[in-house]
Amino acid sequence: MARPAGEDGPDPHYYLRNFAFALAWIAERYGDLLDADERAFLHDYAGLPRPSQALLARMLMRKGPYFRGDTLHYAEIGDPGAALGPLLALGWLDADPELTLDALFAVLRQAELARLFAGVAPARLSKARLLAHLREQGGHADPKAWRLWLAEGAADTMGIEVLEVRITALAERFRLMFFGNLRQDWTEFVLADLGIFQYERVEFPAAARAFQVRADIDTYLRLQRLRERFDDDADGDILDALLAEAPAHPWVGRRRAKLLFALGRARERRQDWDGALACYQPCAYPGARHRTLRVLEQRGADAEALALAEAALAAPESETESQLLQRLIPRLRRRLGQGLATPARRTAVTMWDLNLPRPQDGRSVEYVVRDHLASADGPVYYVENTLINALFGLLCWPAIFEPVAGAFFHPFQRGPADLYDPGFAGARRAAFDACLARLDDGSHADVIRANWRDKAGLISPFVAWGALDEGLLDVALHCLPPRHMKLWFTRILADVKTNASGLPDLVRFWPAERRYALIEVKGPGDRLQDNQLRWIAYNHANGIPVQVCRVAWAEAAA
Repeated sequence: MARPAGEDGPDPHYYLRNFAFALAWIAERYGDLLDADERAFLHDYAGLPRPSQALLARMLMRKGPYFRGDTLHYAEIGDPGAALGPLLALGWLDADPELTLDALFAVLRQAELARLFAGVAPARLSKARLLAHLREQGGHADPKAWRLWLAEGAADTMGIEVLEVRITALAERFRLMFFGNLRQDWTEFVLADLGIFQYERVEFPAAARAFQVRADIDTYLRLQRLRERFDDDADGDILDALLAEAPAHPWVGRRRAKLLFALGRARERRQDWDGALACYQPCAYPGARHRTLRVLEQRGADAEALALAEAALAAPESETESQLLQRLIPRLRRRLGQGLATPARRTAVTMWDLNLPRPQDGRSVEYVVRDHLASADGPVYYVENTLINALFGLLCWPAIFEPVAGAFFHPFQRGPADLYDPGFAGARRAAFDACLARLDDGSHADVIRANWRDKAGLISPFVAWGALDEGLLDVALHCLPPRHMKLWFTRILADVKTNASGLPDLVRFWPAERRYALIEVKGPGDRLQDNQLRWIAYNHANGIPVQVCRVAWAEAAA
């Protein structure tokens, strides 16, 4: 949606055009989920004079809901008073809003507040100290209309108009329906217009929408309110409210589970073991079962924890859980006086030590090792997670952006909405199989290069464009065996959220021999993280060359 430019430059109403696009999108795809008030808004908004449409769009795209009249002057809108009239008549704005003391302080400047409260507070207090003084003084706990606040002070000297947008709940609902989340806002249009973000074009059938029934939207918004209360550390009755929700939509259900998990972690940190268990036990979020085990362990319920842990190990939810259980179970068995099972054989990892001068230029240890190892016939790149993910993203681009149901809802998505869902790969099995088959017939390099050229700059959840230049791409495709790439890509697809990270820091190439090695670098005091250990074990088990380089800083000669 590039911003159109005419003879006089860019369209000054670009934001209005974008807002109208969003409203039309909602009307087309969600018409059956709108109530009478929402349909009336769409109808009435379309009939407004253009300046009124533009001013409301401006206000909804700014942080509200309170606005000073002297901040509503825009050249392309003209007289704000004339633009405000129809909005006030419809009741979408209030010219005499009720304001709490905090809201009043957010609207007024320090000098204005000092005049308003000149008779009840000492002079020359800072804004923060004045607010604290008024709170201590009392008498200002209840919201009051703007005109009543003015009546307390020198009203004739203020000359300030304050307005409240009264349709923020409707605007939030529309934003949720358009984006499918509340993380994004209308600035996405602006960033796309300016070319800062560029998105892959995906086909959107009329049925492509985030929500299928109105109840799912209502549930999402209730969960958002609970999330906000949790952020304010007011979780006293959040659990009961969460347990009362039973979302039919799997995606909304995962949001509920995530909030349950976060609440459990907060209670666990406070050592509220019963409260934490009450959150974890009904929670299906990844990791909740392990946290249940850790809480049982903290409570001394080792026998109960061991029984649950052994059942979990028989059917682990992920590699991560399996790894954690293999540490937990021996510990529980020892405390219970039970014999230990034969430990699994540890992966034999190639490890070597480097003693290097400490860098004086602030370079990280990975860059120091890269520069130390690099040679004319053996280039070394610091890639960490970027190279293998990028090769995967470029080869499998059409599968990743396939418009399957529940994946794409609007033109500003960085990737499919179900990217981290367990069923992500299965929903696109044929498409991924076709992409990975190119590694078998040798056509993968041409596809990767073509997508590197044709998709350059488009946002992808796997491709960090700044980390992949043509030189690295060429040497990687020359040296990395397709069999190894297929092994990596298959593992990423098994658990995108977990396995897209933890890859080794460096890759060392020997182009003349079409050979390479992955190198994980560990500086002094650093240790291998769990996801790194899993990747190292996987690579080792599949004959992929992987090494761990331990670095110590050489002491300068006395």
